[in-house]
Amino acid sequence: MIKIITVIGARPQIIKAAAISRAINKHFSDKINEIIVHTGQHYDNNMSRVFIEELGIPEPDYKLNVGSAGHAQQTAQMIVGIEGILKETAPDYLVLYGDTNSTLAGAIAASKIHIPIVHIEAGLRSFNKTMPEEINRIMCDHASTLLFTPTATGLKNLINEGFNPHNKFPFSADNPGVFHCGDIMYDNSLHFKPISLKSSKVIDDYKLEKDNFILCTIHRDNNTDNPVRLNAIFHSLNKIANAENITIIIPLHPRTSKLLNTNLNSELLSTIVSNPLIKLLPPVSFLDMISLESNCKLVMTDSGGVQKEAYFFYKPCIILRSETEWVEIVEEGAAIIANADEDKIQDAYNKLKNLNMRTFPLLFGDGKAAEFICKTMLHL
Repeated sequence: MIKIITVIGARPQIIKAAAISRAINKHFSDKINEIIVHTGQHYDNNMSRVFIEELGIPEPDYKLNVGSAGHAQQTAQMIVGIEGILKETAPDYLVLYGDTNSTLAGAIAASKIHIPIVHIEAGLRSFNKTMPEEINRIMCDHASTLLFTPTATGLKNLINEGFNPHNKFPFSADNPGVFHCGDIMYDNSLHFKPISLKSSKVIDDYKLEKDNFILCTIHRDNNTDNPVRLNAIFHSLNKIANAENITIIIPLHPRTSKLLNTNLNSELLSTIVSNPLIKLLPPVSFLDMISLESNCKLVMTDSGGVQKEAYFFYKPCIILRSETEWVEIVEEGAAIIANADEDKIQDAYNKLKNLNMRTFPLLFGDGKAAEFICKTMLHL
């Protein structure tokens, strides 16, 4: 039996970890012992605790409780905590997800004491190093022993950076194994959609008409912390809602909720709050989010994960960023990069509002990525 340590900290990592934990419990419980470390990067109960309970993830074995802080302080506290756990438990692998500070901290801690790193969602690149996530994912990839990329573009990015997809076992940081395995979030979407249809009440609670509302999420600091960008986005939302007579649902990230009062023009904020077509929601659960994504008409987001999930559920997507790591969905015509430009957002909406995506190709695997990852760790 091998021992792995899984590091989670942010909401998306908690969700992704569910796929691996589920695969272990279903197929490999006698071969893989999973120990879960929660860094506490997302400390808000609605952004963390509820997801662990809802998705059936085992209770974390270790909690670092680092909370909110600047990048350096937060990452440093995580490195210290993770290193101590690694020395105590001596795992065969440290499993890391995505591109958060928890990912970076785990990569630094493990690489310094020669614990092999498994990076899930390897190879993603926005080619924008002003994004902290871009630095985190590059650093983690280049310290990893096993790299699992969800897309063909991710594999191409790794090859362009010098990784050899033909390396053979035994793998190490100097001879890493590189695998195009599909996306564990696609695994999750297939698994949790029928559960969401039965248990989520969000569509009924907010009296939403299926296939006739827009789902919007905004959380990146270059949008929330920049008054010009934030005002442009919300002005566009208000304009589209009124012109199209369509409801826009906005589950508010804690950062966005906090900054609306300070960074949004007071007159625009009053207009948004009083507009019956715009509904500002508290953070929603993962099952509610799946329900919103699968029942909406169109998605507008600055979240990488939500862009991809929109594609899973055949929904066109307007990307409120200047770039995306999920270039395939743009190349297929399922998404348009509009940044925080009012004209581009309006133009993107006009182009996508009647798009039928049911004939679009599957880009993210066969729904069995987690099983493949577990088998690879076991060298099966």
